Amino acid sequence: MLGLIISLIVVGIIAGAIARLVVPGRQNISIPMTIVLGIVGSFVGGFLGFLIFQHDPMDGFFQPAGVIGSIIGAIIVLLIYIRVSSRRSVQH
Repeated sequence: MLGLIISLIVVGIIAGAIARLVVPGRQNISIPMTIVLGIVGSFVGGFLGFLIFQHDPMDGFFQPAGVIGSIIGAIIVLLIYIRVSSRRSVQH
């Protein structure tokens, strides 16, 4: 169980950091929020990968396709977060 939590955090750091580097502009989010972004992105990427390929190999977190899917998912989540947070700041 501890290994799973550590794996989620490591993948979250990697995916969240790469997503923040790829998306242009400044994102005002903290390091813990970057980790959460990466973890949520991992779930989104895994879900999208399952929908597209209808296959879940369960070979662990650190397979190349899983990390790439996590990064793509984190980019999607970051873009949604930026869009939602910019709408909130405009309304207030």
